[in-house]
Amino acid sequence: MKTPIILASSSPFRQQILKKIGLAFSTFTPDINESALVQESPQDLVKRLSEDKAKVARHHFSQGLSIGSDQVAVFNNEILGKPHNKENAIKQLTLFSGQCVTFYTGLTVYNIEEQKCISKVVPFNVYFRKLTQTQISNYLDIEQPYNCAGSFKSEGLGICLFEKLEGEDPNTLIGLPLIELTKSLAEFGVDVLEQASQ
Repeated sequence: MKTPIILASSSPFRQQILKKIGLAFSTFTPDINESALVQESPQDLVKRLSEDKAKVARHHFSQGLSIGSDQVAVFNNEILGKPHNKENAIKQLTLFSGQCVTFYTGLTVYNIEEQKCISKVVPFNVYFRKLTQTQISNYLDIEQPYNCAGSFKSEGLGICLFEKLEGEDPNTLIGLPLIELTKSLAEFGVDVLEQASQ
């Protein structure tokens, strides 16, 4: 019998990524407080939030493996917020020109029946090209990534902003590290290649 898989996220991007590996899964929206604690590092923040999201599943499901994920972008040791408008997005991308932004993604797989979890933090570095104000403005007009931390969407035209990407898994940048996820699922006895279906 297949183990139920639950994605603790309403993000369409995370759902699309999880569909790549062919597992049937349920979803729900975890309603948690995502505020950082005093002096909490970005790595500790995403680890804690991914765990909190995954554990909420026990209130909705009696069994299965719940997947929680959370991500922050960090520049000059500061967590980047979502820009919400073009003016703030221009400021962010101007700052990033010729620089490196690090994304930390917290990933938790929580066994509801056993109340055990495996949590990891996966880093990913994005190196930006030197960008002109015209390039930045044109990019923002086309994609309007105002609800994205860092003011870009890497899965679209945003790829043209970058000099290079550095990390083990390109899915990490979009918010769900599949390589680490499959390792964690395997630790709970779920072999993705055996359970996947077309």
